Amino acid sequence: MGSRSMVGLFAGIGGLELGLAEQGWSTELLCEIDPGAGAVLGARFPDVPLHTDVTKLRALPSGTELVAAGFPCQDLSQAGRTAGITGTRSGLVDEVFRLVKRRNGPRWLLIENVPFMLQLGRGAAMRHITDALSDLGYMWAYRVVDARSFGLPQRRQRVIMLASRTEDPREVLFSQDEGPVPDGDPSEQPCGFYWTEGTRGLGWAVNAVPTLKGGSSIGIASPPAVRLPSGEIVTPGIVGAERLQGFDPDWTAPALALPGVRAGHRWKLVGNAVSVRMASWVASQIERPQHYDAHEDEEILPGQAWPTAAWGARGSVFRVQRSTWPVHEPYENLSDFLDDSRLLSARATAGFLKRARTGNLRFVPGFLDDIETHLDRMGGHPSRSSGTAPAA
Repeated sequence: MGSRSMVGLFAGIGGLELGLAEQGWSTELLCEIDPGAGAVLGARFPDVPLHTDVTKLRALPSGTELVAAGFPCQDLSQAGRTAGITGTRSGLVDEVFRLVKRRNGPRWLLIENVPFMLQLGRGAAMRHITDALSDLGYMWAYRVVDARSFGLPQRRQRVIMLASRTEDPREVLFSQDEGPVPDGDPSEQPCGFYWTEGTRGLGWAVNAVPTLKGGSSIGIASPPAVRLPSGEIVTPGIVGAERLQGFDPDWTAPALALPGVRAGHRWKLVGNAVSVRMASWVASQIERPQHYDAHEDEEILPGQAWPTAAWGARGSVFRVQRSTWPVHEPYENLSDFLDDSRLLSARATAGFLKRARTGNLRFVPGFLDDIETHLDRMGGHPSRSSGTAPAA
């Protein structure tokens, strides 16, 4: 098996690194530009060198076997407009390719990003990435995976992409497929939704919260809301959010030691993080690859949309029939993640209700009644209610 040393680029608060560590990988170097995230990494990985600027990183440590990179999605929008790895560097993703370019480079490259990366530039961003990997001699595979598959009550889909010059990543990502679990009765379980929405999408999730988001750029927290079976409407606290991502309680607390960092910045760090259990699953499968039969896979032609799962080598790309649920880990109840929750404020409730009434969304029976009742419990319509309540 050789060395088990890895490097984390765009490391955030260490979700990929933590999950890989659970399977025996040792992080030798971290790179992260956000000061708050850097404070978390410095406290949680105190013996690991931390770099802030990937563009100034000269080389990977010798013996690096795996590079993990959860680069920012917005950089892909520029990456999609370039001709390939040989052209002008288009964004931060190309810094990853620069660092792994050497002949004796890492055995594995693990990339994580949001599913929107598959649609960016009508697929051009993914073509940029896969062309670059092919140019560098990598075989690659990717799969959209849901965090609920690993027992966490958060409906969070992410693209997990694995590439290697020496191994077959299909044997890692595609060997397991259990399929989604049907939702239970929403009247008997806590249900998550975006209280900041109401006119277009609701993010409705039974016994789960919708995808945790990073909140606003100015540090205003943006947690989802949860309707409890009692009819109460609450929002998870930051500790609950950390646990919903697979981190220990108060994992991001070190960020507050930096002057000028708002408490809301912790929500951004958690919302942008990689689910620890998702990373741990990938690492466990790297240790237990299984033979992959590709005879039913269909070639994806230029211009066709990128599917939920695919693989490629030497310029050819193939569609794979796989769900976003590779496994069924024991599912945890959302109620157990609400210890530090608080009631949704009257102002936020009134704003949501106003949007819900003017929009065209359909709601499960009794939901808007519960919103009305909660608003009455919270003191009714506040004098300054608006459609865009800034805080929960």
